[in-house]
Amino acid sequence: MPTSIDHENSGTTHPANISSSSKSTGLEPTNQLHDTEVTNRDYDDQLDTLNALLERENRIKEGAERFLKLPLNETMRLQVESELEMATGEIESLTRKIELETSRGRRRKNGVPVNRRKFAGQTPPVGVRFRADSDDRDRDDFRTTLAQANACIKSLNSLSRPITSPPPASSPSSASSTSAADNDKSRIDIMNRLVSILQRNLRVRYEINLPEVVQAIIPALADRCSMHCRAAAYRLVRHALVDSDSADELHKQPLEWFIVKSLSRDNKHAIEREQVIKLIRTIVDIVSEPRDRRGITGTKTIPLSESIMRAFLAVAEHAEDPFRPICIQTLAEMVLIDIDLVARSGGIRFLLHALGEGPVEVGPILAATFLHIIDSPRTRAYLHLGTDLEIALSAITDAYGKGADHADRMRSCTKIIQLMLRTWSGLMYFCLGNQHAIKSLVDTLRIPSLETREIVLDMFFDLFNIKAPQWYKTFIDGRRLTMYRKPRAFADQLADQKLPEKAPETLKLTDQYIALLVLVFTDAGLIDALTAMLEECTTGSNLSRKATLLMAEVMQMANRVLPLGVAAKIQAVPRVFNLAADYNRGEHRIVGTSALSAIDSFNRNRLRLQPSVRNARPRANSTEDAVRRGQRQVEQVKIKIGMQMDDKTFQSSLLETQVMLTKDSAKWNFEMLQELIEGPLLNPKRLEEAIKVARFMRRLLSFFHPFTHRFSDLPKKQPNVRWVRLGCSLLTTLLASPDGIRFLASEDDLLKQIVKCFAQLDPFNGTSESDPMFSKYRLSETLTYGYFEMLGTLSKHAEGIELMEKFKFFTAFYHLSELRDREDLITAVITNLDYTIDGHPRIVLSKALTSSDVRTRLYATNHLGDLIRDSVTPVAWTLRLLLTQIYDQAPEVCELAIQFLEEACDAMEVLQLVVEMQPTMDHLGEIGHPLLLKFMSTPMGFRYLYSAGYIDREMDMWFHERNIYYVVQVEIFLSKVFSSEAAEDDEDVLAFDGVVPPHFYGEMSKTELGCQVLSEKGHFSEFSHFIKQHGLESEDLELILKLKSILWAVGNVGATEGGLPFLEEEEIIPAILEIAEHSLIPSVRGTCFFVLGLISSTSQGAEILDDYRWEATLSPLGVPTGLCIPLDLDKFISLPAWDPVGVKGDGDSRLIPPTSHTDLEVISAIENLSNTVIANAASRSLARMKSRPEYRSAFSSPSVFFRALHTVSTQRYRLPVRRYIFDLFTTELDGELVLELSACANSLRAPPMFKQSEAHINRVVSMFGVKHARGASESDDEDDDMDDAVDETTNDRNPVMITLRPVSRIIGFDK
Repeated sequence: MPTSIDHENSGTTHPANISSSSKSTGLEPTNQLHDTEVTNRDYDDQLDTLNALLERENRIKEGAERFLKLPLNETMRLQVESELEMATGEIESLTRKIELETSRGRRRKNGVPVNRRKFAGQTPPVGVRFRADSDDRDRDDFRTTLAQANACIKSLNSLSRPITSPPPASSPSSASSTSAADNDKSRIDIMNRLVSILQRNLRVRYEINLPEVVQAIIPALADRCSMHCRAAAYRLVRHALVDSDSADELHKQPLEWFIVKSLSRDNKHAIEREQVIKLIRTIVDIVSEPRDRRGITGTKTIPLSESIMRAFLAVAEHAEDPFRPICIQTLAEMVLIDIDLVARSGGIRFLLHALGEGPVEVGPILAATFLHIIDSPRTRAYLHLGTDLEIALSAITDAYGKGADHADRMRSCTKIIQLMLRTWSGLMYFCLGNQHAIKSLVDTLRIPSLETREIVLDMFFDLFNIKAPQWYKTFIDGRRLTMYRKPRAFADQLADQKLPEKAPETLKLTDQYIALLVLVFTDAGLIDALTAMLEECTTGSNLSRKATLLMAEVMQMANRVLPLGVAAKIQAVPRVFNLAADYNRGEHRIVGTSALSAIDSFNRNRLRLQPSVRNARPRANSTEDAVRRGQRQVEQVKIKIGMQMDDKTFQSSLLETQVMLTKDSAKWNFEMLQELIEGPLLNPKRLEEAIKVARFMRRLLSFFHPFTHRFSDLPKKQPNVRWVRLGCSLLTTLLASPDGIRFLASEDDLLKQIVKCFAQLDPFNGTSESDPMFSKYRLSETLTYGYFEMLGTLSKHAEGIELMEKFKFFTAFYHLSELRDREDLITAVITNLDYTIDGHPRIVLSKALTSSDVRTRLYATNHLGDLIRDSVTPVAWTLRLLLTQIYDQAPEVCELAIQFLEEACDAMEVLQLVVEMQPTMDHLGEIGHPLLLKFMSTPMGFRYLYSAGYIDREMDMWFHERNIYYVVQVEIFLSKVFSSEAAEDDEDVLAFDGVVPPHFYGEMSKTELGCQVLSEKGHFSEFSHFIKQHGLESEDLELILKLKSILWAVGNVGATEGGLPFLEEEEIIPAILEIAEHSLIPSVRGTCFFVLGLISSTSQGAEILDDYRWEATLSPLGVPTGLCIPLDLDKFISLPAWDPVGVKGDGDSRLIPPTSHTDLEVISAIENLSNTVIANAASRSLARMKSRPEYRSAFSSPSVFFRALHTVSTQRYRLPVRRYIFDLFTTELDGELVLELSACANSLRAPPMFKQSEAHINRVVSMFGVKHARGASESDDEDDDMDDAVDETTNDRNPVMITLRPVSRIIGFDK
């Protein structure tokens, strides 16, 4: 006979497992991956599975029907009826599935394909309609599922009803315990089943009645139930929530005290507490979902009471609690959504404490949270200026006397400080109050006994984005830097590579912000603080040299990013010069001269060791250039002497090579061979003699023949690579004279044998070898790869190309490109061929670019991009080939081609050439926009795009959407670059080099026609009107984001010569300056800072801004660099002060004082537990009260219990204290008690004009006298251990009042 447990075991299988088994066996059409090859065996297995499940449900149904015929009590009968109803629904669902599968089987047997995958462009099959219908029928029928969910709710309600029929005769105690355990198990099974239903069908969540679900699970939350039962109840409530309306409805349900008590339980109830925390997080997630785009930060309301918040906060405060990290992160999310709720419960004070002293791993999260709060004037009013957020600096500013053990804490603190100072919110907040916080950071460098000042110096290195090369360590250690030279590879690169002329280097957005940081910290006394560190030791130390290094770097950076007048004040370092000129005190003079000498040495070695690659070029008077010039002259002299060699010397040299004497190449004189080939043999007479008379050339070339297996079998090792170079030099020498060409063409078999090696792989050739010469193994392990380099040498000369055509090498290359699995051959060919001469090599490259293999096309495109990058002048044929790649079917090939085109179009000549080709790029979508924006910057490109309709279409898109996207991308990039944990290989960081990205309106304004179109459209006048109307907006997030996007658009237009008149005509620059100096949003001020830098990019714009006391940074040639600094720094960087808002919470609603003496004593002692000074005495008093009979009624009274709950919900109690208070009371929390607590809440609530008597106020004892009501946000740091040294109160009725008053005495006038 089946029972409810049996059905649950099967029931938990068939609703959920039917769907899972259907997915695994292919029942659901959307997950089916088979074609028409599905066998009848699979079909039979599926039917067998469904029939077995149907048979089980039928047995359950029959058993339940027989069970109902027996005499059952009401609870059991309702449960069996529910099981019968669920089994009936499952039978109906399985019957439909069997019918569906049967119809599918018939279709398979008739040869009709089921669920064939549709290809792109293919017309849909006839059975699509059937497929959609079957997909709906495969899912659980909604009505059946809803009926099952309601049946589960009904079953839960039935379990909570009192049992009317008497149970069978048995022991009362054992029967009651057995019945409670069975009820718990039944509730858990039903709730898990209902959760499974809600997980499978989202629509059911919207249809069920949430209050009914809550009323059904309230009995499962009682103290008498197991923790697993309570956890299942919380889990069910969590899955029943779907939207903010359901969360608001849940807030009205009587679950508050259940959640408060569950959060206060110990770690043995971790399962229950985990589900409660998940429920709270679900509520937060639901509320955080945006209902509309318009909104104000922190204005949403989280439907949680202050009592739940304080219980949740107590978990976050408890250091040993395993759920502490997730609770802290959840509180950080809450404060961004509903800051008022968190403030009322004291959460802001705790989060500030966690930021300064809490777990290191949550520091960056909390820092980002408070930075977001600071950015809005409404939310930052909850912070106390000068005391709250400054706690983040405490690990640095309070490090004195902490010792070396405090170093780890300081390092983590420096990361948080960097994160905050690299945002506009953090920088402007710390500059409030005359830069008090900034100066406190700088002043830590002045403490001589602080051993951890090196950590602070490292923080400044990272903050200013100073990358330390290897030789910095040598400088800090005090060693000489003359041993360091430039890397040889770098010198060779500069010698061999002729860099094309590029535009002067523009400063990046990061440089603009760092310029402001340098200005702020030097204004706060950074240079003076570093000088003070130098004065500590006349002999110099690693710390003082590191300070000197930082000073030199700051001076160098100021010279690069700040205006000349501002940088000169920093570089004057008057205090250092005063020390150097102090002849009265020798130690001062030593310190000053040493510092100046070190700075000078640093600057000289920096220029020598770290030249800018962009602008570097080999100088004619440089040492390296002289060495290279001397080496070239020596080589030329050797060649001349070799070509003039006499006969006797030549003959002896031929014999000295040992080529004529032995075939063993290991015995050959390689150096002599190389000298002969690169010297005397360049003389046609000597070459003819070596070929015809001495037979030297025949013996030498036979070494390179593939089928002699001498050169081709040498292992691919570094010592053997020289033979490849020798072979290339030999072919170059032979091609230099007619005799050599004739020798290669008719007298030697080298080229013939190489062609035969290719024929071994030719699919069009009938002969194939089992071990071909150009196998993958031989190419990777032997010198066989060298033949490709030799062919590349031939392709550099017109005579060599004629030889390759004669021996049909290019025909072999064309055939090799058809090989599917040998992309290594074609890549080796296109890598080594030279494309200078027009002919077959370029055709081979174009064939590789259109190969059927994607990897070959990728490699060929990459090689083509390298050719374009290395070419000094633009080459039309390479650009034309690259343009064909943007039409490739593979997206990765297309993206690579676009990337190379963008890089090449940085040069105006290349851009002009590409525009003349007029490529079509409409198919590229998003990846083609940057290239099209570059096209717009030229008159020809703009006309081409305008005639194609691109300009009008994109202009409307930028006006409505892309402006917003632009500002979001720029801010995301800046946040990632300035993040202390930013990865150097981050895709966003790599995709954006820091220069202001191209903007549609900025590129449009670079041409005269573009300015004309912009004027006709009238967009700029709309931008101007919006800025003047909403420039000082501080509440609406959507308007603020749109304001930023328009500011960026205006700035990019003003950065061009043709666009600046638009700004002058609309008089928009004064409006932007007003926003930069008076906006209440720091990020908007920062946007204005960047925009003003863009406007200063032109000489005329810099002059206009100079009239408003914003000075532009100029290059040494007087060209604006795109950076502008306010001369009145305080006006830009300082926000207006604010008055903190007063927070009034639920604690302001008072209760009527208790009339009973025992109740008053208990509540007074509970209130005293919140005071750590007298908490120990209060706990002993409570323990003594609980042991006395006259107080037992108080600990079992619902009204006293409610007063205790009200107390812990309005004041701050640590988690162990809250747990102790709950353990004091003997009442069990259940549905009935919750109703009584609700009644007490109404009856004990004091009226608004109620005034407490003085007698009751004096019941609470404080070390400072009478204890008054504490503010909701009052939460001072408390020790975890109670102070055992405090004397307990001796008189309960008249407690001792401790007062501390200053004692006044007059000393010295006694008679």
